[in-house]
Amino acid sequence: MKQRITAWWARVRQNEAQLSLALSLVIGAVVGLVVVAFLVLTGRLAGRMYPAGGSGWRRILVPTLGALSTGFLLAKYFPFARGSGIPQAKFALVVNDGLITFRTIVGKLLCCSTSLASGLALGREGPSVQVGAGVASVIGRNAGLKPEQVKALIPVGCSAALAAAFNTPIAAVMFTLEEIMGDLHATVLGTAVLSSAAAWMVLHYFLGDSPLFHVPAYRLVHPEELGIYAVLGVVGGLASVAFVKLLLGMRARFMSMPKSTIWIQPVVGGLVVGLLGYFYPDVMGVGYAYIDRVLNGDAILKMVALLALLKIVATTTCYASGNAGGIFGPSLFIGAMIGAATGGVAHSLFPGITAGPGAYALVGMGTAFAGIIRTPFTSVIMIFELTRDYTIIVPLMISNLISFFISYRLQREPIYEALALQEGVYLPTGESRRGLEEIRVGDVMHSTAALFPADMDVATARHRLAEMGRNVWLVGELNSLYGMVTLKKLEEIKNPSSTLLNQVVNPEDRFPYVYLDHPLSLALERMGSAGTDTLPVVSRANRRRVQGVINMADVLGAFGVKQEQGSKKPT
Repeated sequence: MKQRITAWWARVRQNEAQLSLALSLVIGAVVGLVVVAFLVLTGRLAGRMYPAGGSGWRRILVPTLGALSTGFLLAKYFPFARGSGIPQAKFALVVNDGLITFRTIVGKLLCCSTSLASGLALGREGPSVQVGAGVASVIGRNAGLKPEQVKALIPVGCSAALAAAFNTPIAAVMFTLEEIMGDLHATVLGTAVLSSAAAWMVLHYFLGDSPLFHVPAYRLVHPEELGIYAVLGVVGGLASVAFVKLLLGMRARFMSMPKSTIWIQPVVGGLVVGLLGYFYPDVMGVGYAYIDRVLNGDAILKMVALLALLKIVATTTCYASGNAGGIFGPSLFIGAMIGAATGGVAHSLFPGITAGPGAYALVGMGTAFAGIIRTPFTSVIMIFELTRDYTIIVPLMISNLISFFISYRLQREPIYEALALQEGVYLPTGESRRGLEEIRVGDVMHSTAALFPADMDVATARHRLAEMGRNVWLVGELNSLYGMVTLKKLEEIKNPSSTLLNQVVNPEDRFPYVYLDHPLSLALERMGSAGTDTLPVVSRANRRRVQGVINMADVLGAFGVKQEQGSKKPT
């Protein structure tokens, strides 16, 4: 039996497609089991820490002591298990060749279970993502894979973890592509889907088919109601910016403190959430139970508005002080409370054309998520998966877009990139990830270029090429391309003053060119093949019609590389 398994594994390793398929399913199943264990452990610990009928003082002591114990463990034994886990998964992907140690996985599970069970206002999804990425890393390295192959498994583990932690397999794949990879067209799409489905099936096998939230059917009551959802987008966007800036500002303060205090800093977060929770218990933990109540219409205007504010303070303090836990879940709580408050005001003013606060709470969840996490596609898909109802999608898209725009304008760096910058790590953002395959010729070309007329003499053409610093240029009239001429060919002409370009250039000769929508990689390839530093950009309808020109300096400049010579722009 052992020999058969060994022989099968040897055959699989020789076929990259089969290897990816097999490992995706294995990682999905294992990550699903680990996340289920994480959820069960956290729930049982919380039951022990907060028994029914327990004293209110527990709400102060338990989170404070929980933060103290995990702070010591994080400082002494598990330094890489601190924080959300999503930036750490991205570190592994782009910096550490896919390396996440088994020790970090254990530390993340232990510290996050304790933190969340004790009532800290943090989420479980971010930690689950790091754990999933860690499981994928461990499996890949133990299977003897190369670093590049291990890196390709990181998003597979992330997708599986989020599918199991949040019970939304499609949104898990979207989040992995949009946030972890920064590319909705990433080649890991197929493997991420497989692992997500496997983890989701494991979750349902052990914990049943109960949805995370029980959401009634909501609909758009009146077309004018879209204006209220637009207002919600503005409110959600401003609240998202306030959350991110407060979190980053507080974290910078804590990071400036002496290194010797790092083990006790998390206590500040535990104490703050404990004091707030003593008076308002619903501010503690991730708050999914209270979200469920609000989604079903159980919302008091003053209470939901207050809870939104208190949750912002509690979550930012818990995270900034160095506790283990994420901001994924709390952002949904904040959004639900903001949405319910906005909807409550709107319904009291315009009862005939607006839905109840529950509908606005639902849209508010996606709105805050789009503004804080900065993943608008994921937020729409996530809410759609939670409700399985299409009618709320249009208001959600409007609100999300406005929130995303406001957040982007007022806080340029997405939160996970900003957190990484505070650590001194420059993670690639969505824009910086735009590589040779994504930046198009039309983005950097010069739309106007003076062609050499066909009746220009060779001597003048030589002089012009020398002035421009080019080894090749276009010959034609206005935007009609006759051909191309190289400096090398012109230097071979014995009588340059009496020879015209139309005697040198044959319009039947083939010449290199690119289109507006071609990637820069193709432009570089054609420059290299032709031995030129300049290419005409022509129309797809007629390759003799010039739409612009692109040169090597333009390509290098698109990536921030300056060229000392030959970088003059055409005139």
